[in-house]
Amino acid sequence: MVKKDKSEYIIQAVSHALDLLEQFHDDVDELGVTELSKRLKLHKNNVFRLLATLESRGYIEQNKATENYRLGLKALELGQTFIKQMGLLRQARPILDRMVEENNETSYVSIFKENHIVYLDVVETNLTVRVVSRVGSRLPAYCTASGKVHLAFMSSEELEATLAEQNLVQHTPTTLAEKDKLMAELEKIRSQGYAVDNEELDPGVRCIAAPIRDYTRRIVGAVSVSGPSMRLGDKRLEEELIPMVLRAGEDLSTRLGYPR
Repeated sequence: MVKKDKSEYIIQAVSHALDLLEQFHDDVDELGVTELSKRLKLHKNNVFRLLATLESRGYIEQNKATENYRLGLKALELGQTFIKQMGLLRQARPILDRMVEENNETSYVSIFKENHIVYLDVVETNLTVRVVSRVGSRLPAYCTASGKVHLAFMSSEELEATLAEQNLVQHTPTTLAEKDKLMAELEKIRSQGYAVDNEELDPGVRCIAAPIRDYTRRIVGAVSVSGPSMRLGDKRLEEELIPMVLRAGEDLSTRLGYPR
């Protein structure tokens, strides 16, 4: 008996429904039937039926004022369930709490996915001036501390393939948008074991990140601390924040079974 390829079992209507849900990303919070029809290349009647089905289950809701559609609470519940079920998140939370108690700067745990860094959890500072929470955001790897940690410890083949798909945009004057400069920075990160984002994505924001490894010795995430540059000077980084982030990365790796 010939085993069928999994693609032969795909249900088109379900695939279209998932395509519809995926249109709500980044800054796109509401969309109308006409716009969804254009994006999905589906007839309006089909889009409306998909919306009605998803709305009945709570994954989509309609804004009565604009008549546009947005994600429903069920989508949030599903995402939160995913986060809670990840061992990384369960182990990370007390370490993030401890970091903020020690330094009172916003601390994150993140993963690498599709050439981007995705922030999964955060514990924020109580100071008035702070970095805006990035939980759920997808940020380019090459200009974030957490992303550079992942890139630095990739194999040569993995790194070349990843950078080939990455458009190196000059977000700020300090962004490492030239490949040779980025490669030199990644070599430095490999030798020192941590990465610093020196206002490379957002002006006025610095970040320090360390890798998180599991029992297979593979890097599965990064732990980081972010704050305004006026508070994260070089002296504080060297004496307080870098040692703290390195400890956090080591502690979290140990909790995930990384052998010492």
